[in-house]
Amino acid sequence: MDRHLKTWRKNKAALVWEGDIGDSKTLTYQELYYHVCKFANVLKKHGIKKGDRVSIYLPMIVELPIAMLACARIGAIHSVVFGGFSADALRDRILDCGAKMLICSDGYYRGGRVIRSKDNADEALESCPEVKDVIVVKRADIRVNMEKGRDYWWHDEIGAEDIKPYCESEVMDTEDPLFILYTSGSTGKPKG
Repeated sequence: MDRHLKTWRKNKAALVWEGDIGDSKTLTYQELYYHVCKFANVLKKHGIKKGDRVSIYLPMIVELPIAMLACARIGAIHSVVFGGFSADALRDRILDCGAKMLICSDGYYRGGRVIRSKDNADEALESCPEVKDVIVVKRADIRVNMEKGRDYWWHDEIGAEDIKPYCESEVMDTEDPLFILYTSGSTGKPKG
């Protein structure tokens, strides 16, 4: 991303997204950089650092690549869990990778109905005591349980005054992991 900021590409589309309910969004490289840096600083504010694992349980929304790139920027290892997976499947992947944080949404639209993904996340987290913080994207705008001291709204965190729009990239070695990708688990325990 950074290499495009000083070129004519900074105002070109880096991300084009179309939602399930007809909404859409385009982010330029400069806008994407801004959001990634802000969310990277949110991660740091919550104690996430190089080598820490972050589980991402989001539908296909703009915040998904922002979260992935923010983790990469600070050297955290992300593990994307398919948003349609059950609470048990999410729990297994969180425990296996040793995630300290979960990023999820309140819910999302699929086939004209709302899927309550935060409820699945809460059920999974009952068995995941090492997850200390949950960042929740307000996508479906539905009422969900927000556990005080653990759950935080994405928009509140990224919009906080102390969250700056610049974040230095972490220096990484070539052997440092970027992400953990799990198999579906269709023939046994998922492997990451």
